Amino acid sequence: MTLKQFGFILAIGFTVLSLSNCKNEAKVITQTEVLFTKEGELTITKANDSKVVLDIEIADTDFDIQTGLMYRNSMETNQGMLFVFDDVTERYFYMKNTKIALDLIYINENKTIVSFQKNAKPFDETSLPSNAPAKYVLEVNAGLVDLWELSVGDSINYSKISK
Repeated sequence: MTLKQFGFILAIGFTVLSLSNCKNEAKVITQTEVLFTKEGELTITKANDSKVVLDIEIADTDFDIQTGLMYRNSMETNQGMLFVFDDVTERYFYMKNTKIALDLIYINENKTIVSFQKNAKPFDETSLPSNAPAKYVLEVNAGLVDLWELSVGDSINYSKISK
């Protein structure tokens, strides 16, 4: 083997080696599914004294309030998320990174329903205002406000599960 042939074979070898290290490997990012964790129970009392009872998650920290129901794949009919704020003001929610359609129920400091935003569309970043001062917001699956025949003036009561 001549020096020229050896150099050629060596060059081919380095080329093959370098190309094999440049594989186009697609990185797959899998998201962990966020599951419902019962943190309390909420009762909605309607004007006719009938009741709707839900298991709830409670969002009362900055992180929980900002994350809400984002990244969830589903929620049961008897489940919801209650947002609890320190102050009472008009609220604005949106559906960024939220995969499931929701009804939003806005509730004042006296735990009385003041307004609704029904059938909020998944991933829609349009502002969904309360149109009235609210201290609490309850998110449930879309269509339940109408199914349960809720009205402005109905009230809620909730309790936390002690851990």
